Amino acid sequence: MKIVTRVKLMPEADQAAALLATLRTVNEAACWVSGVAFEHGVPREYELRKHTYTELKARGLGAQAAQHVIKKTRDAYTTLKANIRAGNLGKPGSKRRVKAESKPITFRPKAAQPYDDRCLSWQYDARTVSIWTTAGRLKRVRFACSPGALKMLREHRKGESDLIERDGVFYLIAVCDAPEADQYEPHGFIGVDLGITNIVTTAERTGSGIALEDLTGIRSRVRLRKDQRTTLHSWSFHQLASFVEYKAQRAGVPLVYVDPAYTSQQCSDCGHIDRRNRQSQATFACRSCGALMHADDNASHNIGRKGETVWTAGRESRVPATP
Repeated sequence: MKIVTRVKLMPEADQAAALLATLRTVNEAACWVSGVAFEHGVPREYELRKHTYTELKARGLGAQAAQHVIKKTRDAYTTLKANIRAGNLGKPGSKRRVKAESKPITFRPKAAQPYDDRCLSWQYDARTVSIWTTAGRLKRVRFACSPGALKMLREHRKGESDLIERDGVFYLIAVCDAPEADQYEPHGFIGVDLGITNIVTTAERTGSGIALEDLTGIRSRVRLRKDQRTTLHSWSFHQLASFVEYKAQRAGVPLVYVDPAYTSQQCSDCGHIDRRNRQSQATFACRSCGALMHADDNASHNIGRKGETVWTAGRESRVPATP
């Protein structure tokens, strides 16, 4: 599985100046490539390279840096197209979508720049890196990270690393390809609802699995109050699920998706379903048995039970048929 590991660079003053100048140069170049791509209808990467590579070399970019600038620009348009197709920028003709489609993508002066092993090398014992810049190759740039991160880098780092700058501090974001943890047989499931924290940690400690609501297309399927719409758009359900999936996979925690129907209206004590059971955003009061609890707790219990059902059904389907 892919694991992202971040290390902090500790460059000398002249090294920091070279790194900052490099980020500004490559992102200025990426903005120029983006304009060319937009003008030519965003051609494939190979075609875009024919239009831009010579100019990028003339701007002082090395061969690999030029290739990475072209690729990250093309990838940005691929991501934009995917977001448009998924409806994340609104319907055709909406103000946000028209704005995104009507002009070239731009890159911040300090946006991340990818590096491969030909322009970045790691010296783990010395805790230094050698990295390409527009001022030449910088050697013995010190970095700092935890012992666990260093072990991960040493044993599993593979592929590209991104150079970024945040508030005057430089980081390298490295991709590691580590084996997945063995998945255990869960003792029940923890249902995940909005607002629950440290859910991965809790599941691993208790030997439980995790059940998430399958909220695909929720924006078009349900009507929400204004306060609920704010929550929905401030934290993407897809981002939440992706984060939990990633952490669960690393820890070997079983994870399933369940049908979200009635999880907030059904009483987790007696099973009675009534939309009036949900008296407010925080309060659940069953009109049948009188159970009173926090609405999120009630929903998480329902989601957890559905998770057990889905897991059991999946396990039974994996058992070979009796001859």
